[in-house]
Amino acid sequence: MSDTLNASPNGQTITANTRIRHDWSLAEIEALFELPFNDLLFRAQQVHRNHFDANAVQVSTLLSIKTGACPEDCKYCPQSGHYATGLGKEKLLEIEKVVAQAKAAQEAGASRFCMGAAWRSPREKDLGVVLEMVRQVKALGLETCMTLGMVDGDQAARLAEAGLDYYNHNLDTSPEYYGEIITTRTYADRLETLANVREAGMKVCAGGILGMGEAPRDRAALLQQLARLDPHPESVPINMLVKVPGTPLEDVEDLDPIEFVRAIAVARILMPASHVRLSAGREQMDESTQALAFLAGANSIFYGDKLLTTGNPQATRDRALFDKLGLHPERRDTCRDDDRQQATLEDALARQARQARSAALAYDATQA
Repeated sequence: MSDTLNASPNGQTITANTRIRHDWSLAEIEALFELPFNDLLFRAQQVHRNHFDANAVQVSTLLSIKTGACPEDCKYCPQSGHYATGLGKEKLLEIEKVVAQAKAAQEAGASRFCMGAAWRSPREKDLGVVLEMVRQVKALGLETCMTLGMVDGDQAARLAEAGLDYYNHNLDTSPEYYGEIITTRTYADRLETLANVREAGMKVCAGGILGMGEAPRDRAALLQQLARLDPHPESVPINMLVKVPGTPLEDVEDLDPIEFVRAIAVARILMPASHVRLSAGREQMDESTQALAFLAGANSIFYGDKLLTTGNPQATRDRALFDKLGLHPERRDTCRDDDRQQATLEDALARQARQARSAALAYDATQA
């Protein structure tokens, strides 16, 4: 699509970029953040309406399928085993309980069911159980999403073959600030997991967390990293830090809500066709902040009482806010008929089969 030009009331020309780009410079992104607030939201709203129903919001539910004792040292996370947050370790949930929760989420209006496990990466003995969870939740007609930590190419391919639609793996912050937040895995590790997910044919869910003491330039650099991914992540969760006692970030200064809304708007402009999710931190936001976030281009939320281990607005409050704003849940088919995903998955499986045959021939040659 080409750019469209619109005059703002003060006579300035605002460009509503509807093209999909992966070459945004940091200077361009910082310039967007520095626009007058009304101009920024006007531009983001134009981009949003070119790609989505402006009043539809994709609704997901998130369930923690394995809680606590994570070996990573993410300074924001109550599930890290490095910090005394009072969160107990729980084993992997039974498949039946997960499916029951998925059914309840579907009845409450969710179109996507997300499952999260506090792992560095899934162990083989747990992966089989997780794959069956995907199959059974998918059979309900829900979109499926998982976040299990780092996954290699083989694990990603098996998840895709089981029918997983989305894999979530956030970049969290900018490459420059990342070392201040996490030391047990690198930025390159995160990008490699996203590449493995995409190679396997799944859709990517990747975003970050704002309000961790980062500078404005770090927020711009995080969004630049996400916008450089080709294709863009289909889902981009923008989280506001939830400060948890016992974590190193429990006393960090609050981020101004207006700066948070600016980040939503810039994400919408940079990634026009992605769902931008107003994610963690909604419990602490008043209705006005949430309304501004939707105006800025957020069109996805988590729905329910909890996001893994942190609070989330009650479902009744969300329904009341939707009614007040004239919003409605987005109705979508699952990704089972997504031609691009299916073609990529078939290619990945064919490639694995060729590799297996080559390995078998090589082994036979050594035995001859």
